[in-house]
Amino acid sequence: MSSGVQIKPKTAVQKSKASSPLPCSPEPATKPQPKPSDKLNPKTIDPFGTPSRTPSAFAAIYAKGGIPCRLVHGSVKHRLKWECLPETVPFDPLLVTLAEGLRETKHPYTFVSKEGFKELLMVEGAAEKTIPLLPRLVPVLKAALAHSDDEVFERGLDALVQLSAVVGLSLNDHLKHLLTNLSRRLMDKKFKEKITVALQKLEQYGGKATVAIIKSKIPTYCSISS
Repeated sequence: MSSGVQIKPKTAVQKSKASSPLPCSPEPATKPQPKPSDKLNPKTIDPFGTPSRTPSAFAAIYAKGGIPCRLVHGSVKHRLKWECLPETVPFDPLLVTLAEGLRETKHPYTFVSKEGFKELLMVEGAAEKTIPLLPRLVPVLKAALAHSDDEVFERGLDALVQLSAVVGLSLNDHLKHLLTNLSRRLMDKKFKEKITVALQKLEQYGGKATVAIIKSKIPTYCSISS
């Protein structure tokens, strides 16, 4: 005896839907395993990886490809590879951006900013390209010299000496803004010698007028000419 329940046969369309995957349904993505070299490869670093922290301006620019060089790591030391000749790169705003990167505390930003700043200042004609940027560079370097991280301070100090070697006397008008932080760090024994050498370099590149400027903030400074 029939139960009265009739099973309707599937139509061709229903059969097709049941057997074919949805056209817009992506297959499960397999997350690639990170390679050891990825940590040093600028293309694989995600500055937005820590959701609780907003990325710095330098990290954001770096992630978007706004820094025309990349880190190449070797067995002995790292180096930068420029996408184009540094001589052809506009200093404005790149030099200022690299100076801002000196305050970074994570790799590869620390290396790229430090090495990029140094290499850009080494190109022919760097002085005439850099001097107009001093009003923007000095506050950035001042922030690096005021940073609580010792390595950031040292990068800022090295960058200051490199800048002085390029612009010479032109830095004297801005020097007072940078000396206060040097005076404070001079109290720390581990930085005393390094800062003293840096001040002597500033005098060497800035001329005799630099001595009076330095002494106005650091009275104990002994001139290299005395």
